Formats: sequence, structure tokens, C-alpha cells
Amino acid sequence: MIRIIRWLLFPFSILYAAVVLLRNWAYDNQLYNSTSFHFPVITIGNLSVGGTGKSPMTEYVLRLIKPYLNVAVLSRGYGRKTKGFRYVDIHDSAELTGDEPLQIKRKFPDATVIVCENRVRGIEQIQGQVDAVLLDDAYQHRKLRPSFSILLLDYESLQHPILPLPTGNFREMLPACKRADTIVITKCPDTVPAQMKFSIESRLRKYTSVPLFYTKIGYQKLQMKNGLLLDDTQLGDTVALVVTGIAKSQPLLSYLKPQFKDIIHLSFRDHHQFSPDDLDKISQTFQHIDSLQKVIITTEKDLQRLPSSFVDQHPLYFLPIDQVFLFGNAYMFDAIVKRAFSS
Repeated sequence: MIRIIRWLLFPFSILYAAVVLLRNWAYDNQLYNSTSFHFPVITIGNLSVGGTGKSPMTEYVLRLIKPYLNVAVLSRGYGRKTKGFRYVDIHDSAELTGDEPLQIKRKFPDATVIVCENRVRGIEQIQGQVDAVLLDDAYQHRKLRPSFSILLLDYESLQHPILPLPTGNFREMLPACKRADTIVITKCPDTVPAQMKFSIESRLRKYTSVPLFYTKIGYQKLQMKNGLLLDDTQLGDTVALVVTGIAKSQPLLSYLKPQFKDIIHLSFRDHHQFSPDDLDKISQTFQHIDSLQKVIITTEKDLQRLPSSFVDQHPLYFLPIDQVFLFGNAYMFDAIVKRAFSS
């Protein structure tokens, strides 16, 4: 039913794409002004709505550059209930900062993490205090002219027609790849067939000749908030209640399902703020699972939005993820990013 409704909205998709095209043309031809800065400003973004792995890539780049430079991470703070410029603190809630900035701050407590929906204004407030700025999800923020752009495209989306919102999931079409300085195809399978690799690259090379990389999701150990790891030897006898509020949960479910006796999935929308009723539903579902061994599993991003009182009362584990580069090309990507930050 939802798919039918989205196709009925296709005329609006044409209008949306035309408006975006006109807006980009105006920026490209300097009818609208873009602000640039005298120090490195690196942006990580995508063309679609969510689900491309921006947070793991942001953490990867921050982990790579942080030993050499004082890098600030600047995010819009999607889903927060506050406005304007704000420094993120490890004791904040996701309602104050958004889940992704809070996750980054808690993983890198000595890093400067900021939220501000106006990226230009946010950078202006910290320039002179940091050596560089790393922006999460700012590819469409044309008021800012970054010194380097990393564009993420998820593998699955490239297997289907590229359609603009609201019929499809794309904020911009593939010609927008021309603004990127490097492109990463994320969430790939362990092996990318040569024919599929050729198809993807032929498609993208119509618009850009920048370096192109492939990554897959690297799943780490299931762990509690206090760092306690889940015993892998017990998974085959355990039922897992998987709670997700992310854009695309299927890769996570596909990874977990073979390891557990059974999987029960409670799905919420991306960046969902869990209400008391939601928490009660999770608890009731967990209590009714007929198994001696049972756990609740969520994502690291969702963990930021779950109240500590709820987390502490349940056997709740989260699954950290990272980026794993395919074809042995991590060193090439690292070199490109380091050079971007040194310019």
C-alpha cells in the first residue's frame, strides 16, 4: 500500500527533482553564495535519505586524523529538541544533541563535538579553536563550500532505479556525484561480483572520475553499556529481541539470525525517541519470550536514545560496527583523507 501511494506521488518527485536541480544550478553558477574557510572543512554525506553508514565513516575519519590534528565534529543533530549551537557533552541526552553526535562524543570523549543546524554559523563560532572541522551529513548544505567532500552510496540502493523523493529515497540524483572528491560504496557484501563492480563504476563514471572505494559493515562483539561481552558460545541456545530505530535494519538482522536460536524484531522509525509506552512494549515482549536464555539487542545509535534506567534493568547488548575497506584499499583512502586535512 505504501509503495502504491509513493508511486502516486511521482509527479511531486519530478517537481522536487526540478527544484533541487535549479537550486544546485544557482549555487554552481554563483547566483547563491557559498561560504568557504581558510582551514580544512571536510564533509561526509550521501544522496539518499539515511542508511549509508555516515556515523561509522565519521568515526573512521576521526580516529584516523585525531592523533595529528585538533578536529571538531559538527553535526546538525537530527532528532534533537534543541536549536542552535551547542557543545555535546557525554552526560547529555539524545533529546538535547541527537543520537549520532552523542554516540561520537561518548566514543571520543576528548574530541570536540558540536551540533548546529546552520553549519556555516557553527564553524564561525569555533574557528581559531580547532585545526579542522569534520561535518556529518552536510552534502546538501550548499551554503557551505567544503574543502573536501566524501560521498557515501550504499550498495543496495545502486541495485535499483534511482528515484527522487517522495517516490524514491534520493534527495539528489546521481549527477550530484560531480561535487564529491571521493566516493565510497558502503554496506557491500563480503564479495562484490566483478560484473556488479563494473556496472556500478560505469554508472558513476558518467559524472565523475574521483577515486572510488568499497566498504562492508564490520560487526564487533555484542556488549553491554559497561563493556561486558556476550558469551558467543551461548548464542545458539539464546532468543534475541532485536530493537531498532534505524533507516535500514535488514543487514543487522541478516548478520544476527544465523547465530541465535531465534530472532524477534521490534522496528521503529529512524531516530525514534522511545516513549514510556514504547519501553513498556519492549519489556512486555521480552517477558513473553518463552526461553530460559534471552537477551535484548540494539544498535549503538539506538542505545543513545534508550534511558539508562531501562538499559540497566534488562540484559541489553548493543552491536558496534565499523567500516571495513574491500580490495585492500584502506591505505589509499587513508592517504587521500590525510592529504585533505593537511591542505
